[in-house]
Amino acid sequence: MKANSKEIEGFKPVADQSAVILILGSMPSEESLRRQQYYGNPRNHFWPILFALYDQEPISEYGDRIAFLKSKGIALWDVLARCRRAGSLDVNITDEQANNFSNFYAAHPNIKAVLFNGTKAESVYRKQVGLDNERTYLRLPSSSPVPGKYNLTLEQKIGAWRDLLLNIQ
Repeated sequence: MKANSKEIEGFKPVADQSAVILILGSMPSEESLRRQQYYGNPRNHFWPILFALYDQEPISEYGDRIAFLKSKGIALWDVLARCRRAGSLDVNITDEQANNFSNFYAAHPNIKAVLFNGTKAESVYRKQVGLDNERTYLRLPSSSPVPGKYNLTLEQKIGAWRDLLLNIQ
């Protein structure tokens, strides 16, 4: 166990019956947990990417952001229900417990594509949940603003996300 790690719990999914795409992160950052908002850190590229993909002017109100997401048939959740983590970095995650995807997919049968927001989300899902033949699974470049091995600019991320989304819509 990493020093100063604490048990944290994620959010409930954002989804309605019209959802056909599920975007999965790993676990909300400390700032997102503090704000009780998916991708609540203003430095995270998630919302700017989504707005750019749909040529939408940025929306600042969180409830309106969620309504926008749902209007596009997109659900949002995290692979992990709870874990231990010091800070916000995925590399510090231990004691992972995945969300119940069987129940989620039963309640949202129109989900046809699962998009992983980064490597950690995909690797934990593969290990703890597993892939099936009922949906398309794709890994997106992480929207995290933290420099990493595969760090891309915001413009590069928008291009990569657009290419992947065009293949499934």
